[in-house]
Amino acid sequence: MIAADTRAGSGPVICIVGARPNFMKMAPILRALKAQGGGLPHVLVHTGQHYDADMSDKLFTDLRLPKPDINLEVGSGTHAVQTAEVMRRFEPIVDDLAPSCVVVVGDVNSTLACTLVAVKKGVPVAHVEAGLRSFDRAMPEEVNRVLTDQIADVLYTTERTALDNLKREGIAAERVVFVGNVMIDSLLANRALAVDPRETLRRAGLDPARLGEPPRYGVVTLHRPSNVDHREVLEPLLALLRDVSARLPLVIALHPRTRANIERFGLGPLVAQPGIALLPPQGYLEMLGLMSGATLVLTDSGGIQEETTALGVPCLTARENTERPITIAQGTNTLVGRDPAAILRAVDEILAGGGKRGRVPEFWDGHAAERIVADLARRFIGRREAVEA
Repeated sequence: MIAADTRAGSGPVICIVGARPNFMKMAPILRALKAQGGGLPHVLVHTGQHYDADMSDKLFTDLRLPKPDINLEVGSGTHAVQTAEVMRRFEPIVDDLAPSCVVVVGDVNSTLACTLVAVKKGVPVAHVEAGLRSFDRAMPEEVNRVLTDQIADVLYTTERTALDNLKREGIAAERVVFVGNVMIDSLLANRALAVDPRETLRRAGLDPARLGEPPRYGVVTLHRPSNVDHREVLEPLLALLRDVSARLPLVIALHPRTRANIERFGLGPLVAQPGIALLPPQGYLEMLGLMSGATLVLTDSGGIQEETTALGVPCLTARENTERPITIAQGTNTLVGRDPAAILRAVDEILAGGGKRGRVPEFWDGHAAERIVADLARRFIGRREAVEA
């Protein structure tokens, strides 16, 4: 027998984080919740989907995030195991707190898992960063996005074209609110605190004084399974980085998955180059400083496509598609795929002419979280006060 649902209650807003990008998106929302109307009661739940203690602690410090009220400590596993375990551990939290709503961000497994639990219990769900589509169902994140948007109650979008995606999927426009980009809220709130890139360059073994003034260098991040899990893809990408480093020194922030595969495939010599500096994953403020001063960024990260657009730094995205087309249409991003020759041509164009600068999209102004929280208060806090009465 299936237990009876828990209907939306008078409890706090539950805010969900599970993976590194979620922290950047949730930090400004938590600050806005604290500021709204003298403060709206809220609880921060960390599912533990990404669980490296050192990196998590550093991110929470950098972003001035409060420590999670609850950590589900789910850890790693297959997509099915991880999603199921988040659901199993989150359900008692919903029962105990009777939240007025649940706020999820992004597109990780925790996003979908917590949405499923809340919706099945009749608790309203707000999805921040809704409507983004790569139209590639082979990406687990795309599946999470589509399913979360279908069942969430209110969908907060970062760009106006997201509404078109949602309408094509049968979602009523009344459920969609264009608020802007909370990732950029975090960037603008922390830019003045960013670590001087010269400091990070020195730590990486590069002498800033030999790189010009300001220093000229590129930043690289590669972590997607489609790029790093198969030798036949990863090897030519690393050979490309070797070739680029002969033109421009590179700082590569190596994701643990990428580092493990470089070692597994025996590809270390390709990145053991004088012009390549390898670093472990960086803190938010270190990475923000590196990107701010970079000549170009080569990445397969969704969030970095947005951050480089806000910073006005040319970005080359080593993917066949992107769920953030506004970074191409208006921003500094160029989709270059995985063809080494095409990527090298794009690098040469940037080095010759400075590259694409673009403009900052609408509502990427540092106030998206305030718009979200104001809308949440109108939609759900009245309901909570009615329950309390």
